[in-house]
Amino acid sequence: MVISDKADPPICRVLEYKKFLYNQKKKQKELKAKQVKVVVKEIRFGPQTDEHDYEFKKKHAYKFLDDGSKVKAYVFFKGRSIIFKDQGEILLLKLAQDLEEVGKPEGLPKLEGKRMIMMLSPKKIK
Repeated sequence: MVISDKADPPICRVLEYKKFLYNQKKKQKELKAKQVKVVVKEIRFGPQTDEHDYEFKKKHAYKFLDDGSKVKAYVFFKGRSIIFKDQGEILLLKLAQDLEEVGKPEGLPKLEGKRMIMMLSPKKIK
């Protein structure tokens, strides 16, 4: 193992290779344990979601954000319901406004195919 390669001659230490590999694996395992794992939860709405269903799903989103997970809220448009794009956008913006105390939106709702998607991230990560 090289200790100082800038010295003249370079300084090295002789050690057991198996022990060296063991210590490397141990260090990598510690670094992996300290990493923050990002969990993304999805919540699906329809363009004409009823008030009770909206409240029910909002409560779940609140719990997810409070636990430290990201939330991917989307409105799925079936068939010709794509004509209600504005209702879907209003629904997602209302959700972001209702959940602003625990989470913040990562951007405005955007349409991808038949889905209008908005990501919400928690304000504090546990």
